Amino acid sequence: MGIHIGTSGWSYDHWDGVLYPSGLPRWHRLAHYVSTFDTVELNASFYRWPRDASFASWRNRLPPGFRLSVKAPRGLTHGKKLYSPEPWIDRITHAWHELGDKRAVLLVQLPPSLERDDARLDYFLGRLPDWITVAVEFRHPSWHDEGVYRLLESHGAAYCVMSGAGLPCVLRVTASVAYVRMHGPDHDHLYGGSYSDQDLAWWADRLREWRDSGTDVYVYFNNDGGGNAVRNAITLRSMVG
Repeated sequence: MGIHIGTSGWSYDHWDGVLYPSGLPRWHRLAHYVSTFDTVELNASFYRWPRDASFASWRNRLPPGFRLSVKAPRGLTHGKKLYSPEPWIDRITHAWHELGDKRAVLLVQLPPSLERDDARLDYFLGRLPDWITVAVEFRHPSWHDEGVYRLLESHGAAYCVMSGAGLPCVLRVTASVAYVRMHGPDHDHLYGGSYSDQDLAWWADRLREWRDSGTDVYVYFNNDGGGNAVRNAITLRSMVG
């Protein structure tokens, strides 16, 4: 069991001079990123699902021990809203095979407009192969209920713990994996601001508690503006050891 800390995405122009040397070509960014972090959350997959060949390429390019989490496509989560998910599950399964030992967690972020629907979530999770580790991020408040947590537990699916403006921070672990998304400390703007050392120390204690209970922990910072995500991830990683 371990604590894996990274960022949501890796290719940002405004990270030049923060994580990347100024002028570093875009195609060299991933190779530089993996020299600092051991995991990353792929966000571009939400907007356009990559080809299977891209997942195979990442499997070959990423170093041993590195883990890639992948955000599910919006066609499944925001278009279909998990309805009739089989075509998307088939594509995801093929990609997950190609990613091989570099795969971490499939993040399924539901839209704020999707209210609680236990039957729909149960159907979707029941159709996913059990070897795909999945985390679900709920944006509508109706989902935050003990019945939903029990449903996740029954499928071995992780509840996505969130930190961010207007989002409930529910410290709940429903699977063998804990999944945390740090959307920024700004109370008025999602993805804004930089976490203080005091905030990060508090989170470090929570992460260690989960790890010591036998849980694999994945944490991704999504407050990328100004390189905040990079700085916060490095600081938190130094705190947990």
